[in-house]
Amino acid sequence: MSLGTSLEMSLGTSLGTSLGPYASFIVTAYLAATVVVAVLIAWIAIDYRSQTHRLRALDESGVVRRSGRGATEL
Repeated sequence: MSLGTSLEMSLGTSLGTSLGPYASFIVTAYLAATVVVAVLIAWIAIDYRSQTHRLRALDESGVVRRSGRGATEL
């Protein structure tokens, strides 16, 4: 028995018996949810940097914020 076969058997039996016949669906759903959450976190981080950059550009151009705080004080 090769390493790949024994690994497939051990994963198959442990996932198959603990998750039932729908193991592939459950694992796929969890992976999809993880990918969606990771994409949302990345999107928020990129948008935060973009908004901070825009606020700094406005502060440097002389636009005054109503709160009186600078972009770096967020």
